[in-house]
Amino acid sequence: MSFRVLSRDGFARRGRYETPHGTVETPVFMNVATQAAIKGGLSSLDLKAAGCQAALCNTYHLHLRPGEDTVAKLGGLHRFMCWDGPVLTDSGGFQVFSLAQRRKITEEGVSFSSHIDGRRVLLSPEGAVDIQTKLGADIIMALDECVENPAPYEYVKQSAGRTARWLARCKERWTEKPAASTLWGINQGGVYDDLRIDHMRRIAELDLPGYAVGGLAVGEETAVMYHILDILEEHMPPDKPRYLMGVGTPENIIEAAARGLDFFDCVIPARNGRHGHLYTWRGRVNILNERYKEDGAPLDEACGCPLCQNHSRAYLRHLFKAGEVLALRLGVLHNLYFYNSLTARIRSEIEKGTFQTFRKQYAGVLDRKIQL
Repeated sequence: MSFRVLSRDGFARRGRYETPHGTVETPVFMNVATQAAIKGGLSSLDLKAAGCQAALCNTYHLHLRPGEDTVAKLGGLHRFMCWDGPVLTDSGGFQVFSLAQRRKITEEGVSFSSHIDGRRVLLSPEGAVDIQTKLGADIIMALDECVENPAPYEYVKQSAGRTARWLARCKERWTEKPAASTLWGINQGGVYDDLRIDHMRRIAELDLPGYAVGGLAVGEETAVMYHILDILEEHMPPDKPRYLMGVGTPENIIEAAARGLDFFDCVIPARNGRHGHLYTWRGRVNILNERYKEDGAPLDEACGCPLCQNHSRAYLRHLFKAGEVLALRLGVLHNLYFYNSLTARIRSEIEKGTFQTFRKQYAGVLDRKIQL
């Protein structure tokens, strides 16, 4: 696998990442297929219609059900979910973070009770690599500990040190296993400048194929998240892909791209789509509002997604009010199409050298609630 930065506009980067399952043009939004499926009734084939380049699946969930051995026997994630593009698997660190009452963190790894049947599971750095390798992902993530923000300085310091040691163990295990997967490390350090920078320098010494920034959008203010990205930019390897994990809104993605990030993922577009909150280039719309009951116009006349090309605002509102599953499917499909269109637009603006103008044009626009 290889990564090249093709052009820049300020710190923003237009890049290209080559994988065994296709080329990823960056900046890119990876659609979240947590359990090898997009919530909302979409199939992998629908992702093509949404302009998806890469999909993200979750190690924690797939390890518990159906299990990595089952997925491997069935040909790996690509064949299992009928997706021929690149796949990234999250190590499960964030999901373990959400299991505060069920987990125990030690130097060995994380032990937790399954949310499915209560059985005790140990996820070690080596185990995380083994599971993801069996799943057959193109990009695998090292095991890390995600802490809430803010958390006490001393605990975050200890946690970041442990995450760095876990990463070294992940790399050792990864180099022992000849596979098509490539390992990326994750920066942690909470909201503390010195811990973030020290951790980034420390893990950069391992010379991994890619690096992510984790532990953001978990309680801190948006301005704090942007500050952390600002201070990390000069310490992240310039020739490696950079992944901001679990972020975020359309404006978050524009601002993070302006700070040199290349890969993004988030559940927001699918989750909001399932609840009738839909993105347009003018802002976010709640299609359940009474004003759309007899509105025969498409949600967004300029949008090329299947919803906007074929159905009216009134019809989509009716589907939600009637409890039809089709409402979820069309809402999610539209939002994923918007997110992929957004990152395509970002790439184009960087290439043309007009990204900063684009950034100013949509500041305060895309995340706001509007009525059509």
